[in-house]
Amino acid sequence: MIKTIEPYTPLQYIMGKEKFFDLSFIVNEHVLIPRPETEVLVETALELVKATTDRECSILDLGTGSGNIAISLTKNALNCRIVASDISGNAIETAKENARLNGVFEYIIFIKSDLFCGIEGKFDLIVSNPPYIARREFETLQKEVLKEPVLALDGGIDGLDFYRRIFAGALKHLTPGGYCIAEIGFGQLPAIKKIIENTNEFKFTETRTDQYGIDRVVVAQWIN
Repeated sequence: MIKTIEPYTPLQYIMGKEKFFDLSFIVNEHVLIPRPETEVLVETALELVKATTDRECSILDLGTGSGNIAISLTKNALNCRIVASDISGNAIETAKENARLNGVFEYIIFIKSDLFCGIEGKFDLIVSNPPYIARREFETLQKEVLKEPVLALDGGIDGLDFYRRIFAGALKHLTPGGYCIAEIGFGQLPAIKKIIENTNEFKFTETRTDQYGIDRVVVAQWIN
């Protein structure tokens, strides 16, 4: 029997896989398709990890999806303890599959959690590629993108809901001087920088651009 493919189904879902950071990942309708710009987030995290050479570095990956960030960090960073969480149980199962596929399953702890709700302990680094599409923008998205899980796209009315939640909750889970790194959407830098600075606990340290010169990653450090 020939399988019927719905119009606008992303090619990656049809093929069932995608490349990210020179690794292969299983992708399906339960997870966001990994994109090249997210590699900037991984590269930034790796630089900070390499600066922590005297002890084990602990990392929390919030909203892991396919596991592409956590797995790429595990494959490229030595002496790390990584916890990967997601609100979707189906996404967690896909991430576990990808960890097995890439030979790092025993090095990552996977947790089903709505951001910090099920997280215990403290981390040197919190990384996240949260949902950041504003609801008003959904009608302008490509039809292929709309086939991806809404949970991984919908950032609330203005697209900033998850940044508010992440920077409000991160302090309870960071070691002193720890870092929070997040991917951001086009044009969101000023608003997110304001969210960071309004905490009075984080120092905005830098922005990284993607391959198109777009502000893509923000770095903030706990200063108190």
